Amino acid sequence: MKQQKDYLSLKDLIVKTRSFLAFIKRKWLTIIIWGLFGGLAGFFYALIKKPSYVATCSFVLEENKTSSLSQYSGLASIAGINIGSDGSGIFSGDNIIALYTSRTMIAKALLSPIIVNGKKQLLIDRYINSFNLRKTWADDNNIRSINFNAPLDSLNRTQDSLVTSIATAINKKVLIVDKPDKKLSIVNVDVTFGDEIFAKTFNDRLVATVNDFYIKTKTKKSTQNLQVLQKQADSVRAVLNYSISGVASALDAAPNANPLLSALRVPSQKKQVDVQASSAIYSEIVKNLELAKISLRQETPLIQVIDNPIFPLTVNKPGKIKYFISGFFLLALLAAVCVTLKKIFEHVMNDAD
Repeated sequence: MKQQKDYLSLKDLIVKTRSFLAFIKRKWLTIIIWGLFGGLAGFFYALIKKPSYVATCSFVLEENKTSSLSQYSGLASIAGINIGSDGSGIFSGDNIIALYTSRTMIAKALLSPIIVNGKKQLLIDRYINSFNLRKTWADDNNIRSINFNAPLDSLNRTQDSLVTSIATAINKKVLIVDKPDKKLSIVNVDVTFGDEIFAKTFNDRLVATVNDFYIKTKTKKSTQNLQVLQKQADSVRAVLNYSISGVASALDAAPNANPLLSALRVPSQKKQVDVQASSAIYSEIVKNLELAKISLRQETPLIQVIDNPIFPLTVNKPGKIKYFISGFFLLALLAAVCVTLKKIFEHVMNDAD
């Protein structure tokens, strides 16, 4: 009695492979027919699929990595004034990309109004109209007649939930933010959407919203210091002006004072001391104010737009030939797998009998 082999030799593998190829060859007509069905399905899908529009904005971000104010920091610290730092602890250059994909920035752009054909509407309403979401919401009394005519921080729970879901969808399917070259500071913002007006306008609003927030946050500390110093300068200047007026009033009160009567000169001398003190304080505050202005200019990042999206936008339209070929090979492969599995199943069932 021969012992049954429990392994597959190279010869057996070659024989089975040739048998499989011969079987596929015999079924070529079935596979081709199914492939044609797949190709026609891909062709008609490309035919009815609406084109999408791509709005691209590219800008360069330049930041000062080191502060040139170190030579002035000691002078300012003596006066108890913080003239700021380079702000790198708040944001680094790459973090601006994360801002573009944040829910808050996308929501702010969506809630901004636009004028189309003389009519005012919100960007979020144009997005909703593009997908006919109002019809989907028609059976829900809570959101059927909902509107978004309110600031972002004043939205109710339902409005906030819908804005969040739309922002998430945009983040996944519409918005792409990246740096084409990691060594450079150029950032590309791409918005791909079926509505050309929405694609361009949303791109413009998002770029403006994020870049403005980025600059304000980077310079927030220096701006606050500058405002405090400006207020102090204005206050001391008012006191100085009052003191100068006081000196003039005191001199006018005794225009021909007797030189032998020193008491008559006391009021004007007191006012002169006030003027000198106020002048010295004002001079130091003005110095620190100028240092704060220099610091603010140094810390303000430069965001220079290179290319803005302009009409007409780039059109992404599915190629009919490409979709036909893709559909053909996909369904042909699926047909080959199906007939093979059917053959294996019949073989197993025959062996079982």
